[in-house]
This record gives sequence, structure tokens and C-alpha cells, in this order.
Amino acid sequence: MKQSSPLSYYRATATPYAAFAPLQGRQDARIAIIGGGYAGLNTALGLAERGVGDVVLLEREQIGFGASGRNGGFVFAGYSLGEQSLLDQLGTARAQALFKRTTEGVQRIRRRVAEYQIPCDAVDEGVIWANWFRDPHVLRQRQQLLADHYGVQWEWLAQAELRDLIHSERYFDGLFERDALHLHPLNYAIGLAAAAAAQGVRIHEQSGVRRLRRDGLRWRIETAHGSLHADQVVLACGGYLAGLQRKIDRSILPIATYVMVTEPLGDRLGECLHTRAAIYDSRFAFDYYRPLVDGRLLWGGRISIRNRSPDAVRRLLRQDMLRVFPALKDARIDYAWSGLMSYARHQMPQIGGRDDGLWWAQAFGGHGLSSTCAAGELLAAAIAEGDDGWKAFADYGLPSTYRPFGYLAAQAGYWRAELNDWFKVRLEG
Repeated sequence: MKQSSPLSYYRATATPYAAFAPLQGRQDARIAIIGGGYAGLNTALGLAERGVGDVVLLEREQIGFGASGRNGGFVFAGYSLGEQSLLDQLGTARAQALFKRTTEGVQRIRRRVAEYQIPCDAVDEGVIWANWFRDPHVLRQRQQLLADHYGVQWEWLAQAELRDLIHSERYFDGLFERDALHLHPLNYAIGLAAAAAAQGVRIHEQSGVRRLRRDGLRWRIETAHGSLHADQVVLACGGYLAGLQRKIDRSILPIATYVMVTEPLGDRLGECLHTRAAIYDSRFAFDYYRPLVDGRLLWGGRISIRNRSPDAVRRLLRQDMLRVFPALKDARIDYAWSGLMSYARHQMPQIGGRDDGLWWAQAFGGHGLSSTCAAGELLAAAIAEGDDGWKAFADYGLPSTYRPFGYLAAQAGYWRAELNDWFKVRLEG
């Protein structure tokens, strides 16, 4: 069987663009953003849309190099921390306000894709949460919770209806979230960069920051070939740590997840799916997948404290795919890759700032598209207008993850949840 390409499918099908030149020489800026993923790009574009000039964005590799260009491409509301826990911790009004930030993020993504004509294969057909277990209680409970406390309506899919959409005996019933979409995440990131650059944001790729320090009343940023003085700095590095501020770096765990893409499946795709929605299941260690516009199937899943080779990812995820769609046993896997997401101990984004003009946005925990859009808006409003909306995330600060011990705890927690899922299936017979 053909080996997987070392490229991700997203990189192999990325929108061509002229590379942004590295930072050279001594420069000045009002605002410097470090990180060319969604959090940094949304902040840059949010500032540009507010008429703020003299903004510079520095990316160590290429735009969307990290999780922003490697994820499953699901665009939906919510956080890694579940809706019930959010409610328990903050109370109804504050939980609703934070959740609303992400529903507004979904809407803003739609608008920006349309307004800036971003060619990212957006499919606005919703997301299905498919029940791996016979017991419908968890789904019914979440459906009721969302309706009662968040004003969100998810449609019930009985088993027969679900199996008309997903031709697999693996699932028993499901919920359909209509206000969701899926897209090519790297091309979306490239489109955000193009939109920001067209409005005056200076973007520099291949410009890894080696040092960040105070220099009088300003910040001095040093790269391999240049330096930048800025009044304010936004750190938006996600799971690819910059090593610039110890407390900020130590507050997240970079966690790997895996993705693969099949060959074009032709009629076989229709034999598996009669829907263009994206899909994930109800286990803690869930699969997620979606049909692509060129007739391939993208499949993702697993959580680990380490990256794996493309061939190792292919072997693992192929087993998972065949548990759901055994008819795809002969399907070739053309692409497989892994990437690092950033998680905080409290399972919420870390969005904050200091009086000395340092800001940060990280720890989106696998729910990055809508929440990074929300974070970018909050930081742009704070910097441009003095808005204090970002303080709604103050309860979710920068507690240490105690690496390397935090990695062991995270992996053990994942294995424990995976074992619970296995026992539940066994008990159901």
C-alpha cells in the first residue's frame, strides 16, 4: 500500500500566495503580534478593521503552520470545558455571555469568508454529534441543557434517521447542530492573513522571535535578522511555545492530535455518508470526520502527549475508521499528520493582558476556530478602544501545568476516560 505523504492534505492543497518576507533590520510598530495562527491573525484583522495602523505580525514558520493549519476544520460554538461545567463555575448569566462569544465567532467566520472571498471550501451544512452508546441519556441531557440555559436548539436524530445519513451500525442516535460549518482551515488562515495585509498589517514569516524584553517604556523583539520596538505585544503561539514568557508558556500543555485523509473515494463516499455535515461521536476519545469537496474523507481523533510519524498516524486512524466504515478497508490513505494544540488545566482559553502592554491568547483546547475568532475580537477591542470585555475570562488565568508531570497526568486522564468508554460499551453488550 502506498505510504502517506509527509505533507498534510491542507498544505498540499493550500492557496498559493507570495511568501511574506522575514523581518529585516530595525523596525518600529505600535502593536506586535507574535504567532501567525488563528489567534494572532484574528487579532491583527480585528485591529485593521478598527482602523488601527502600524501593526506587525511575526510568524516563526509559515502562516497557519501550527494547529490552525492542521485541525479538523470544524466551526462550532463552545469550549473544551463543557457547558454544564461552565454553568456550574460561572452561573447562568456569565456562562451565557462567554458561550455567546463563540456563537458570534461562528457568525463572524461566515461573514469574513464571504466578505473577503476566502477560498476555503466552506460547507455550511452543520455538525452531527453521533451517539456511540445505546443509552441516549447524555445526548438528551445536553440537548435540554443547551435549550434551557443557552438558547441553543439541537435537533434530535433518531437511530433510523441517523443511519440514513451515516451508513454505519456503530451509532444509535444523534444530535444535529445546524449553526455550524466546516472548512479548509489552512486556506482560511491564509485568507485571514491576506485580508489583514490588504489593510496595512505588516506580516513577516520565517521570523521566529528569539528574545522579548522591556526596553525603556517599550518592548524590544529580536529575531535572527532583525529587531522590532513596539508599544504593545500580543503572544499568540498556541502549542508551539515561543519560550519568551515563562509563566505564559508554563500554563499550557501542548497536546497532539492526529488526522488523515483518504484517496478520492468516488461512489464509496456516498455509500458511507448521505450528508455533507461534519461528524463526531459521544465518547471522550471521539473520532471526528467530514467529507471533503474533492470526494475524500478526512478522519481525525486520538489525543496524545507526543507527535507521531505520518505512517504511525495512518495505522492508528485507519483502525478507527474501519470500526465505523468497514467497507473502506481497501481505501488508500494519501495523507496523515499530527499537530499540537494548547490546553490549560481549567480547559478554557487564556485571554489576558498586563499593564505593561503585554497580551496573550492561547489554550483553545481543540475548539479553536470560533474561540480564536472571539479572542481576536476581544484583544483588538481592548487595544484599539480600551474595551474591558476580555476580563470576562479573568477566572481562567495562567495556572502552571507543571510540565513534565502535567504530561503524565494528561495522558493518564485520557487513558482513564478511554477505558471508561470501553467498559460502557461492554456493559451495553
